[in-house]
Order: sequence, then C-alpha cells, then structure tokens
Amino acid sequence: MNRLAGVTSPYLLQHADNPVDWWPWGPEAFEEAKRRNVPVLLSVGYSACHWCHVMAHESFEDELTGAYMNEHFVNIKVDREERPDVDAVYMEAVQAATGQGGWPMTVFLTPDAEPFYFGTYFPPEPRHGMPSFMQVLEGVRAAWEGRPEEVSEVAKRIVRDLAGRRLDYGKARVPDEQDMAGALLQLTREYDARHGGFGGAPKFPPSMVIEFLLRHHARTGAEGALQMAADTCEAMARGGIYDQLGGGFARYSVDREWVVPHFEKMLYDNALLCRAYAHLWRATTRDGAAEGAGDGAGGGLADLARRVALETADFMVRELRTAEGGFASALDADSEDPATGRHVEGAYYAWTPAQLREVLGEADGQLAAAYFGVTEEGTFEHGTSVLRLPQDGPVADAERIASIRSRLFAARAERPAPGRDDKVVAAWNGLAIAALAECGAYFDRPDLVERATEAADLLVRVHFDAAAGRARLARTSKDGAAGANAGVLEDYADVAEGFLALAAVTGEGVWLEFAGFLTDLVLDRFTGEDGTLYDTAHDAEQLIRRPQDPTDNAAPSGWTAAAGALLSYAAHTGSQAHRTAAERALGVVHALGPRAPRFIGHGLAVAEALIDGPREVAVVGHPEDPARAALHRTALLGTAPGAVVAVGAAPSAGASGGSGAVEFPLLAERTLVRDRPTAYVCRHFVCSRPTTDPVELAGQLGTFRP
Repeated sequence: MNRLAGVTSPYLLQHADNPVDWWPWGPEAFEEAKRRNVPVLLSVGYSACHWCHVMAHESFEDELTGAYMNEHFVNIKVDREERPDVDAVYMEAVQAATGQGGWPMTVFLTPDAEPFYFGTYFPPEPRHGMPSFMQVLEGVRAAWEGRPEEVSEVAKRIVRDLAGRRLDYGKARVPDEQDMAGALLQLTREYDARHGGFGGAPKFPPSMVIEFLLRHHARTGAEGALQMAADTCEAMARGGIYDQLGGGFARYSVDREWVVPHFEKMLYDNALLCRAYAHLWRATTRDGAAEGAGDGAGGGLADLARRVALETADFMVRELRTAEGGFASALDADSEDPATGRHVEGAYYAWTPAQLREVLGEADGQLAAAYFGVTEEGTFEHGTSVLRLPQDGPVADAERIASIRSRLFAARAERPAPGRDDKVVAAWNGLAIAALAECGAYFDRPDLVERATEAADLLVRVHFDAAAGRARLARTSKDGAAGANAGVLEDYADVAEGFLALAAVTGEGVWLEFAGFLTDLVLDRFTGEDGTLYDTAHDAEQLIRRPQDPTDNAAPSGWTAAAGALLSYAAHTGSQAHRTAAERALGVVHALGPRAPRFIGHGLAVAEALIDGPREVAVVGHPEDPARAALHRTALLGTAPGAVVAVGAAPSAGASGGSGAVEFPLLAERTLVRDRPTAYVCRHFVCSRPTTDPVELAGQLGTFRP
C-alpha cells in the first residue's frame, strides 16, 4: 500500500514507489506495530542528502530487502526538515549510543516509540567493519523475537537516560566581556591559520562564528577577530565550496582546504553566508580598510565580500525562489551524468580541461583552466575538477574573465540540473528575508528588498494562522498550501528575525508588529517555568522527550535565535519581559561559549549585542528627503552589534512612522532638529545628542564613515 502518495514532502515522495511499505510518522503506524507485535524501523533523512539517496538505491529499492522489511517491521519514513522535533529526539539517542550521528538515520523502536538500536547508513553488504543492512535487520528481528525482555529493558533505560538530560542553562548568569574573550581565545586555538576556518576535514562554513567575530571586532577593535573572519571568508570564496559560476555555497568541504565540496546547496547556509559576507563588506569598506587580499580580478577584500554577497543573493532568487514568492529548501548534490545516464554527485558542477576548451575555444579554455584550477589529473573524481580561484592563479583582464564565466554558466545550464526540494521552511525563509533585505539596502538593490518582502508576505498569508487562542506558525508549505506540521522554536525565532530586519530596511512598522506577535508566542508556548526554552510548544505532539537543544549547528538553534529576536524586540519596544527572557536564554553562552564557541556562534553574536546595549537608532524626517535617506543608510551600515533601526516621519511632518499603518515605538516624540531629518542613538532608552550629520551618526554607532 502506497501511504506516501498523498504527502507534500519531496523527500517522502521520492520513496513513494519503493517496494518498502512506508508509513508517514503518526499514531496509526505505532498502532499497527502493536497490533502485529513487531518493531518499528524509523528512517530519517532529507531530499538533498547524498547518502540518503545511496541507501535508498542500494536497499529501499531492492525487492528482497523491501519484502523482508515489510514482513518483520512497520517502516516509518520521516523528512527531518519537516519534523525536526522527531529528528532531534532520536538523533540525541543515536549520538549518545554511538558517539556520532548523521543522515540517513536508522533507528529501531518499540511500538511505544522507545528506541533500542541505532545507526546511520548501512551498506548492502558488509564493508569497512560495518554490517550489511540485511544483517542488521536479521539481528534486530532475532533479538525482538528471542529476547523481548532484554529489548524492552534496553529501550526503557534509554528513555530514562534521555529524560534525565533536561537542560538548566537558563539558570546560568548573563554572559559578559570575560566570556567573549574566552570564546575568542578558544577560537584562536581551533583556527586553521593556513586554510581558514576551524578544525579539520570535513570543514563546514562557520557563518555564525564569523558573525560573532565581526561583532566582537566592532565592539572591541580586536584585529585578530576581524582577521580570522576575513581570511576564512576569502578562503571559502576562493574554494570549490563556492560556486564560481552561479554563486552560492555548497553544504561543506570534504577537505580542509575548501577544494571539494559536498555539492548539495541549502537555503539556510546561503542565507547565513550571504548576510555574513554583507557584514564583512560593511566592516571593511571604510577608512581605507578595504585594501587587502583580492578576488583574483584585482579587487580588494571589500570588493570580494560585496561580490560574493550579491552573487549568493542572486543565486537564492534565481534558483531557489518558488512561484509563490518563498524560497525552496535545497538543491540536490546529485544530478544526471550525460555520459553515463547515472545520477552522480557533482556532475553538474565539475569540469575537465577538454570541456573548458570545447565551450571557450583553445586560448580562453587554457586561461580558464589556469584561472579556475582545472587540471588534467583533476581535483575531484574521474579526472574532473571543481572550479575555484587558486591564490597562485594568473592575473587576467576582468572583462575577459567575466565573459568566460558567462559562457561557462550558459553551457552548464544545458546540463541536467540537480533536483530541487520545493518545500518552503518557515525558519530558513526568515533567514533569507533578513539577508536579502540587508543586501538590498547596502548595495542599492531594491529588487532584493522586494523579494524579501514577497517572502515575508507568503509567510504571513500561508504559514501564519492567527485563530484566537490557537495562533500558530506552520513549519512548511508547498505550492502555496501550508503543511500539517507545527512550527518549532527556530521557525518563530528566525521568522521574527527576518521581519525585524525587514522593518529596519523598509520602515514599515507592520513587520515589527508581526515580530512582536511571534516573540510573544515564544514566551507563552516555548518557555519553561525557569526560563529555559524548548524546541516544541507546550501543546505540541508529545514525543518520548520534549526536545531542547541550545547549541548552534548548521543554522542557529531555536534557543539562540529566540534570544536574538527577543533582545531586538525589547530594544525596539522597551519590553522588560522580552529583555529578561533574552538574558535568561543567553545563560547558555556563559556555560558553553568559552569551552565550545564553534557550537554556540549565534549565541555569542547575540551576547555581543547584549553587552553593547544593543543600541537603538531612530531616524525621523520626510520620506522623500534625501537627508533622511542618508541618515537611514548610515544607521543600517553601522557596525554596532545588534543595533536596531527605526525610520519614519517626524510628527511635524504630518505622518506617523513608517508607512503610516503601524508606528515604531522608537519614533515616539522624536522631533526634527532645525527642521532637518534627525537621528537619535540610545542605549536602554538613554540617548546621545540628536544629530543631523551622517558623519556624527556614524561615530555614535562606532563606525568610521557615512
């Protein structure tokens, strides 16, 4: 029976025609397991996961394997991106039992959803010390039928152990400058001074750590922090992890030099990195500081940061934007290789010297090979290379390189493209809204602000249900229809963050109002009595444990994202409840920051804002006055950590703030000075002298130019 045919998850639909009788997650599957007295096989993955596809082809598409699974198990398939709560609970068990985790995740459960055996990818035959998947199935069946009491005791012990892991980081004290210094010191120890980034292979883009380093430099002037951020960003932008033709970043690098990526492209990575490069540009395009390392075409570091930020923004709009105005989750790592007809990783992106010459001709083909590091031996597989910008590459005419890029991009577009996961995830769209809004403002690209606004409109129109007493945010949508799964903490927090950034850029107070509604729901439904945060609402589906993870991973944790949104909203409104909740949530930074800063990068960035104030900036003046626009731009370009910006018409101009629909609290009673547009910079609602001068405003915000 094909139970996946009617679901909306692209990942589940990929398995709808398997010989395995998959069930979606739900009580019916567990009731069936109880009725048959068989264990549950839970398989968790996502559509862009390379090894998920490998295991599917090797095992789930095999008729004999499928028949065995159907006879002896109830098989449940879960999209981790739609049900991060289910994924988090059982991934915690996998990591506790095996010391590692990943996807595909394979967990065997009792009919009461209690886990008793764990794994990730299993090969079709024994390999490298791993049992085959069939051996695992046979072993679990034998234990279930021959030693049921032992299986039951193991499962109950695991559940007890998980229940005892409740976190109390909310009781830790508010982080201070000593915690920030300790985190910076630990990052310095873990920094790869030769290749940029932190740790060894595989190497992931540290977008949130970069944000912390930039904010720490802005607050303290620590040049080492800026240098680590800048060198890491340059190394990634030069590497194969960055798409040198189409923009955008792959998920991670399999090597420490950033040469060969794992080719899937995720919305959250690109949104976070787009914003990080925009902020790097903001930090280095002042007072001559843009001098430095180039991008291979003669530009400085600031030019490189600007180019990568804009190319990444354009990639998101071009390749991930949906017909409804939202942003799709991911592009697959695999695509069809025209030479073999097989789906292989990286086929869309890799090149040989002969392919370059075929597209570009002999002279430009040779130049492109040298410029992009394409060799006869290859840097990837089967003699192919991933395009990058080697430090020792040739210096070439910018117009010629632009022509080469354009022609290669057009030729690549003729190849079979990677598949796209079209579901719209609320949290990741919130991250994209913030990145696109800020890039549009920084780089005079109103089209990007429009795309951010359209995505925000979609979230309000489709994902948000404001029913009285039951207001909620849907986790996902597809084709303009909301999914059935409730949003988790990161959805509420990241969408609020996106709306706050959009409010600052557009001056439309309605986005602040929506952000306030979402943060109120965080306080009401995701916060425990002691101030700690949970990933699911108090009225969400009850799993074997209520998930609660404060550590940042590929994207900000719901915990630290909520701290940031709560803090910004408090700065906008003066709400003590939101400020106190943010401070409690940031206790995790005091506990983890100096010891494990790579896993709390977003929390560290929010803590920098807390220590700095954050500063509150109000800009008033007539909407059509260029002087107001200059002050507004200066405010947005200020590097003061986490500064909030409100812009609108002063009372004397005969209008309320923003568009006139909703006024920013920061604009209340703000008047013009000498009848000219005026900016006010405050901390905790204690203000500096009002100014009409962009240069003076820049100084008040810790920046060096308007």
